[in-house]
Amino acid sequence: MNDTHILNAMQQMLYYVVIAVSIITLPVLAISLIMSIIQAATQINEMTLTFIPKFIVMFLLLFILSPWLMQKLILITHHYLDNLALFIR
Repeated sequence: MNDTHILNAMQQMLYYVVIAVSIITLPVLAISLIMSIIQAATQINEMTLTFIPKFIVMFLLLFILSPWLMQKLILITHHYLDNLALFIR
């Protein structure tokens, strides 16, 4: 096992982290943008109008996508634990 294998493993882990984070943050960012445009058009400056839709979208996405995310994380964890002896060498 050389440095290239370790770097590839770290790259793969970072890829899964970026995917897991962006699956949640990008739709919430889109909702924030839409709510900001609505607030600017109507001149209503209420903080709960932006917080509640983001909160609902975030938890809805977490509820729907948690099994898939956990499956991916468990799969990569099993892969690294199975090959732990190779990474230690």
